[in-house]
Amino acid sequence: MNKKGFTLLEMVVVVMIVAILFLLTIPNVSKVINIVDDNACDALTRVVDSAIVQYKLTYGQYPNSTNDLIAAGLISEDQASCSNGKSIYISDGSAHHE
Repeated sequence: MNKKGFTLLEMVVVVMIVAILFLLTIPNVSKVINIVDDNACDALTRVVDSAIVQYKLTYGQYPNSTNDLIAAGLISEDQASCSNGKSIYISDGSAHHE
């Protein structure tokens, strides 16, 4: 009888190769996610900087905190902190994140 199919040894080898590929890929994916989160936080900080300039032009003074920008309707509550958990704060007329 000539049965076609995979032996147990062949299946184990294939599973081991797939597992090794996953182990090599997962750390790189987590690094990329961190880089994307940091870039998104930088972009959001620039958005808040633009809102600070608009606030200054409208009210003649810099806002004390992001709450002033939220109250003025220039940013939403979601824009007061980054998606990676870092909060945005205002210092010396510009936005910064932790």
